[in-house]
Amino acid sequence: MTNVKDGLYYTKEHEWVRIDGDNATVGISDHAQELLTDIVFVELPNVGTNVEQGKPACVVESVKSVSDVYAPVGGTISEVNLELENAPELVNNDAFGDGWIFKLSGTNAEELNNLMDADAYREFIANENH
Repeated sequence: MTNVKDGLYYTKEHEWVRIDGDNATVGISDHAQELLTDIVFVELPNVGTNVEQGKPACVVESVKSVSDVYAPVGGTISEVNLELENAPELVNNDAFGDGWIFKLSGTNAEELNNLMDADAYREFIANENH
């Protein structure tokens, strides 16, 4: 059973975002890492890059495929998870914790209206599997 964490927002492309003021932490959902299987490489974005909501921000590569990671909200990349350079499997092992991918500053809270809460995301992935 896929783990969906309460208190986060989710995209239809299976990213999650945790909001803290006008800052955000972004990763891919547990569901996404299950679909991708073993993640072997994460191409991290550059700090200082501006990203727009719904646009590709970086790339995750698994033994199965290469997938874009989309920005759930717009902002400026303020930090990247350098641990993923040597241990990309952290995304598989702890998608909502040590497997975070990047952080944003200057986010717009109104963009959260375009995302799903945990309950809506659970329903979304349940319907997606049918």
